[in-house]
Amino acid sequence: MEWFNVGRIVNTHGIRGEVRVISSTDFEDVRFAPGSKLAVFKKDDKKPIWVTVESARRHKNFILLTFEGLNNINLVEHFKEGMLKITKDQLDEDVLEENEFYYFEIIGCVVVSEEGEHMGVVTEILETGANDVWEVKDSNGKKHYIPYIEDVVKDINLDEKKITIHVMEGLF
Repeated sequence: MEWFNVGRIVNTHGIRGEVRVISSTDFEDVRFAPGSKLAVFKKDDKKPIWVTVESARRHKNFILLTFEGLNNINLVEHFKEGMLKITKDQLDEDVLEENEFYYFEIIGCVVVSEEGEHMGVVTEILETGANDVWEVKDSNGKKHYIPYIEDVVKDINLDEKKITIHVMEGLF
């Protein structure tokens, strides 16, 4: 089963079963909505404990969550330093807008020029203020950086794991 991190439980909060979570998702309102199912992977544990979000609220740099049936600090204490994850089938395509993709869909794609020349493979995505930048490693292991903008990225074919780009001067 493929898992995706949505947050890390860093501590408890109060005595009524709240946990402090550092979010690692762009979709907090969906992932942490009451009724959402999350898998808690306790530190050094490979088997998840499934929980259902009862409530969520922002507090400073954290999300404070309570889980259904776990309304006491003693019931959530062992979750400290655990990871909150979802499965691939829990991903919701409706939260993505046009021309938005999950990182895992882009990383690993082959990048080709408009002429069909193999340029490399996307190995990482860097977030910048204006737009994302894709790190592309060529066959020699050299890294190149492609801005995710219309002038450069011409086509994304997720079925073929292929991205066609316009090679502007200075990119390669």
